[in-house]
Amino acid sequence: MSQRRSRRPLFRERRRRSLPRSSPRSAGASPGRRGHYGKLGGRSSMAASPTPLPPTPFDRAHALDRLGDEPFDVLVVGGGITGAGVALDAAARGLKTALVERGDFACGTSSKSSKLVHGGLRYLQQREVRLVYENLAERQRLLRNAPHLVSPLPFLIPLFGSDGVVNRAVSRAYSSALWLYDLTGGLRIGRRHRRIGVEEALAHVPTLRTDRLVAGFVYYDARTDDARLTLAVARTAVLDHGAVAANYVPVTALLKDDGRVRGARLDVDGTGPIEVRASAIVNATGVWADHVRALDEGADPRSIRPAKGIHVSVRRDKLPCDIAAVLPVPSDRRSVFVVPWGDEVYVGTTDTDYSGPLDDPRCEPEDVDYVLQAVNSWVTRPLSPDDVTGVWAGLRPLLADPGGRGSRRARTADLSRRHQVSVSPSGVISVTGGKLTTYRRMAADTVDEVVRLLGRGRRRSPTGSMPLRGAAGMAELQEDGASARLGVDNSVIGHLVGRYGGEARALLAMVHADPTMGEPLAPGSPYVRAEAVYAARYEMAHTLDDVLSRRLRATLHDHEAAAEAAPDVAGLVAPDLGWTPAETDRQIATFRQAVDLDRAAAHLARLHAGHQGR
Repeated sequence: MSQRRSRRPLFRERRRRSLPRSSPRSAGASPGRRGHYGKLGGRSSMAASPTPLPPTPFDRAHALDRLGDEPFDVLVVGGGITGAGVALDAAARGLKTALVERGDFACGTSSKSSKLVHGGLRYLQQREVRLVYENLAERQRLLRNAPHLVSPLPFLIPLFGSDGVVNRAVSRAYSSALWLYDLTGGLRIGRRHRRIGVEEALAHVPTLRTDRLVAGFVYYDARTDDARLTLAVARTAVLDHGAVAANYVPVTALLKDDGRVRGARLDVDGTGPIEVRASAIVNATGVWADHVRALDEGADPRSIRPAKGIHVSVRRDKLPCDIAAVLPVPSDRRSVFVVPWGDEVYVGTTDTDYSGPLDDPRCEPEDVDYVLQAVNSWVTRPLSPDDVTGVWAGLRPLLADPGGRGSRRARTADLSRRHQVSVSPSGVISVTGGKLTTYRRMAADTVDEVVRLLGRGRRRSPTGSMPLRGAAGMAELQEDGASARLGVDNSVIGHLVGRYGGEARALLAMVHADPTMGEPLAPGSPYVRAEAVYAARYEMAHTLDDVLSRRLRATLHDHEAAAEAAPDVAGLVAPDLGWTPAETDRQIATFRQAVDLDRAAAHLARLHAGHQGR
């Protein structure tokens, strides 16, 4: 198997059919082009500029029809951030592209990260300067290309000492690392790090222990909603560049001619397989990459070493902070992030080997204890498991490298976060490793290999300066007088623009037509009713969990609120998804059972008994 690791010059930036819906056309698709989605041309040589492909609706039924009827240049397997990025890059280069995901988009690692778009300050300790440079360059591209989804976030590094004195070596080490971080690319965000005193540190995180706090540093990175970022990338590929995408479509076999892969067999809702012909197959399935490789090669190559990372959420009044913080873990050489998110604060993460079911990583009691003890070492108001409102566990697809840094003898926290693109003898292209921040670079490197293999498509990726869906049209919605002009409250406008960017127009139109659509999903919820309807109608959500856990993020941050909202949300989306009353009840029960299982695994209190019915 040939392999290409990412190496860049350090300082160069260069059929379960969709259930009946009231409106099958995707928001933002051009009405004048409806009905013109037949077989698409536009294939080009490397030298010629490819003919733009017409946009297609972001609709599963439409996608399944095309998957079974048309040949593709490239089939991308895996609907996380990497797979969505590959689909966008390939489609933008003029390749006829299909994307399939066996579950929901971003249902794995891509919805369960730390939600940070960052250079990785700690990677400097591992002398991964090139990786930090690449990360920071990609961070800036995301801030520019997705301003509605990626925003700057200040971080506090408190300095603790004894008797009011900080260890000078520790202080100098942090200062040197932060200067290197700034010079490596951190300054692109427009602010450099600075040292602050105790009073300012306490203004940001009031419950820090004053008997140990000596000073602090503030530096800048960025955060995102990882699941919505993944969805925006996939929607951009489909609506702006003619890709085809479908969720809940597992690959069951690879099709080969004379030993070369030529397509895949897909299972569609247990009703029978469909075969998709594709000139190239990209395996972008993250921690499941070895499963697809086994379909190709007949054996599990064990190239991935999964590492589990968990996060817990608490109410912000339990751990008050107005910026993020980085707290050292006394028991080892790691740190945890404390990140404000609306009325909640989430804390994480762990980094441990994982050998359990890849589909079902759980936050366990020892994980919760680790995170809470890390925080409690440095605050005056200790947290307990009773304070935890939400938990999530995800798996990092780290590269296994027997005998090297990926050896089982090494801690997962010490393994490189670089990515790798490899090609099997049959021509399956696999992209593994990497991290959320560098998804675009990973995708570009992967499609470079696709273009080389096929001998067609643009040689260079155009995505570095490509705005994602929602990036355009934000300013108009944020102008003074927008509330009066649209007939919608300013707070609702601000919330929707912050999550959907310019695409918030569609949601604001719903609210304007029916003011109840602007009401909270549940008392105290930041989400409004229009968002649930929009998710079902325009964002390919098919289950209650799709809506509450990924289109909205209610489940991650407040289990109780999500469980309370479940019946109302199910009632809102049922007409668009064609659910019968019995199916609506089943969706509610399934969702609540899943939440209870998450809480039980972490030994947290179950939801109130009154939540078990409608």
